[in-house]
Amino acid sequence: MLSSWSFANISFFQPPAFLMIGIPGLEAVHGWISIPFSSMYTVALTGNCLIILAVRRTPSLHQPMYYFLSMLALTDVGLTLSTMPTTLAVLWFDHRLIGFNACLAQMFFLHFFSVVESSVLLAMSFDRFVAISNPLLYASVLTNCVIIRIGLAILARATLCLFAVPFLIKRLNFCPVNNVLSHSFCFHPDVMRRACADISLNIHYGLYVVVSTGGVDSLLIVLSYTVILRMVLSLASPRERIRALNTCASHILAVFVFFIPGVTMSMIHHFGRHLPAVVHTLVAYVYLVVPPALNPLIYGVKSKPIREAMFRILRGKDKG
Repeated sequence: MLSSWSFANISFFQPPAFLMIGIPGLEAVHGWISIPFSSMYTVALTGNCLIILAVRRTPSLHQPMYYFLSMLALTDVGLTLSTMPTTLAVLWFDHRLIGFNACLAQMFFLHFFSVVESSVLLAMSFDRFVAISNPLLYASVLTNCVIIRIGLAILARATLCLFAVPFLIKRLNFCPVNNVLSHSFCFHPDVMRRACADISLNIHYGLYVVVSTGGVDSLLIVLSYTVILRMVLSLASPRERIRALNTCASHILAVFVFFIPGVTMSMIHHFGRHLPAVVHTLVAYVYLVVPPALNPLIYGVKSKPIREAMFRILRGKDKG
């Protein structure tokens, strides 16, 4: 019998499907693990859809800050729907197979919405910078036309950054006996390491995408809040300082919830290959599943206008 390496030398092979493990080593308790996952997916979809409806149906929320929040909620819905079908299929029904092309499609959208979320958080920090530095010009700077252009630029940026990723995977020669993924979804670092070929181009391009999106965005967010903090501290009244900082609190929490797991995951994938597979998998779940579930809770608790609008929608449904 030919070894996988000798097979790679004489033939080009792509698996018809990948086999998803779910959470390595915990397959026996997938049924119990599905409970918190199902709860987080429910909270993510319900909470973010409520935010979108609240902003759409409440005229007083037709402001730049809440438009950007709607973008974040819509992105979280997309990110949730990117991982939910295969994750719940593995945990609920032990359905582990995913077709090769379907895997590439899921991988693209999963990373696409991650880049979009990073970009939206950057746009929200710009919104806070304008609101605090030039409150009188806030509405005239961030007009509806400007917000639409920012949204289109975010979509174009994510598309251009990730368009090549599926094709870089499709060119690889895979091992016939190595089609097992250590997640319940198709994650680029996981998929490319199933290949029996040189993946240095994939590694370098993946690092470029991470640095040029999440890396640049996080640095610009830190820079914007450094300037914001200096402006807030220059305010004479302590009450004005607290009020200004309170308008940023929800966004700061959302940034931490998204970027800390993201940075941790990138560090582990590049420098922690000796760690058990379950560590890689759990960090990826925290990065992709937890932020969409926490963001509606953060804004629902910290933002009184959003909280009241969400309750009005729920009461309206109860009445209906």
